[in-house]
Amino acid sequence: MREKMYDLIGVGIGPFNLGLAALLDPVKEIDSLFFEKKEKFDWHPGMLIEGTRLQVPFMADLVTMADPTNPYSYLNYLKHHNRLYNFYFLQRLEMPRNEYNHYCQWAADLLESCQFGTNVTAVVPVGSPITHYEISVNQSGEEKKYFAKNIILGVGTVPSLPSSLQGMSEHDVFHSSTFLDHVERCKEAKSITVIGSGQSSAEIFRELLKERNDHGYSLNWITRSQGFFPMEETRLSLEHFSPEYVDYFYDLPQNQKDDIFSGQQLLYKGISPHTITDIYNLLYEQSVGGKQMDVMLMPLTEINGLKEKEDGSGYELECRQWQKNRNFLIESEVIVAGTGYRPLIPECLNDLKDFIEWDEKGRYHVSKDFRLTLNQESSSNIFVHSGMQHTHGVGSTNLGLAVNRNKIIINELAGKAIYPILEGNIFQQFEFKE
Repeated sequence: MREKMYDLIGVGIGPFNLGLAALLDPVKEIDSLFFEKKEKFDWHPGMLIEGTRLQVPFMADLVTMADPTNPYSYLNYLKHHNRLYNFYFLQRLEMPRNEYNHYCQWAADLLESCQFGTNVTAVVPVGSPITHYEISVNQSGEEKKYFAKNIILGVGTVPSLPSSLQGMSEHDVFHSSTFLDHVERCKEAKSITVIGSGQSSAEIFRELLKERNDHGYSLNWITRSQGFFPMEETRLSLEHFSPEYVDYFYDLPQNQKDDIFSGQQLLYKGISPHTITDIYNLLYEQSVGGKQMDVMLMPLTEINGLKEKEDGSGYELECRQWQKNRNFLIESEVIVAGTGYRPLIPECLNDLKDFIEWDEKGRYHVSKDFRLTLNQESSSNIFVHSGMQHTHGVGSTNLGLAVNRNKIIINELAGKAIYPILEGNIFQQFEFKE
């Protein structure tokens, strides 16, 4: 009996692959399947703090930027949950973060192509030249094999903890991605230090600042950055998250792309202005009447080491104010590290590593249309959703721009324009054209 051959199999179901599955649902000529080892869709559950919201408008849902009539749109989700008027009266473009998670769970439950509790253990190329892939999947302890002409990786990123913070009790020193798992520990601590100046660190600091009077801990916020700066959200700056800028950036030499990307952090790593406003308002109100708050915000400070105090009552952070080159110690019982994420190269690619082209920094070579570059002739593609900021720039992780990426991938699979690629999306141009 001949095994079924899928046109596309997806590894991992985060927002990007979920959006691809939603856009593929009405496309009958492409047979697809998506696997996720988690039992259900859950988007950064450790950071679904009450009152947080997405940093992009609701139109950056799974499908709207490609097809507003798609049944998996956020507005259709609101209709099905009788929340259209609620959102209308909210008078806000951004949806709450926990509602975005619930919206994606709703879509994932409806999409038959999305299978959870299924762990992809291996992807093996077949043929020379490569004609398709054999995918091994563990489902409830049973190993099954599937076959696909094309693969798409949607495994996302993993938390990154600097070596200076490693080796300590995870009960006391933990990454921001698991904050909600450690809330009770924070409430019983005498002192807490938050590290980092991105949105996650700011949201955690705001939450801890709100609760500080009830629990009596001292609170520090430390970052190596020169300040706690807002994300660049002016209208023309946002045009860097456009297909036009992706095309411009991709064609630059790699060393120039690396230099440019390193200087664009405030386009994607800053703090939402409303979060900064909330924090300042809390600081102002808690200081009324000259109250001593026992709260310290310190930029320009890098963490070079961490050691446990001899009496076991907490930790000493070895700090350096880098502009003045002054070293000092800060004591803290709990440390929350908002130190970002790193790309994940999944173990299931072990059989493919020798076929994939890598740059000198161990990064994927990725084509403009989001395919890994292989060193062997192949009629089958491996598409990627992550690990390509070095090739495609700041928009690689943007939810709205991911929909355009999915349009390109679907059109490539179909060999025709299922979803037309629109031009003239922005007012500026990044290079002169005759």
